[in-house]
This record gives sequence, C-alpha cells and structure tokens, in this order.
Amino acid sequence: MPIYKVIELSTVTEESIEETLNKWSSKGWNLDTMQFAMRESSKRPAMAFVLFTRDVKDGDE
Repeated sequence: MPIYKVIELSTVTEESIEETLNKWSSKGWNLDTMQFAMRESSKRPAMAFVLFTRDVKDGDE
C-alpha cells in the first residue's frame, strides 16, 4: 500500500529542488511528481509541490 509525502517549496530554485530530492530519496521515498504554481507577472514559479511515495506494509508507518 503506497503512502504519500508532500513537500511545499516556497523558494523554487535549482538548489532547493535538488536538496529536497536528495533528502527524501535518501530516506526511502520515491519521486512521484512535481507541480509548480506560477505567477502571472513572472516566468519563475512562485511555489513548487514535490510529491513522494513509498510502499508500506500493513501495520508499518
């Protein structure tokens, strides 16, 4: 049974994304998807949501 972890990044830079991916993948989480929230006045994302999953057996968490 998969469980999910959602990480919200309010500062969206190459370094912050890389740090998040390395931190959570080293803890056994697998990247599922990444979504960006855009501002109308800028080409740079205002926020990012990084979703991870990992399988958990019944009774484990």
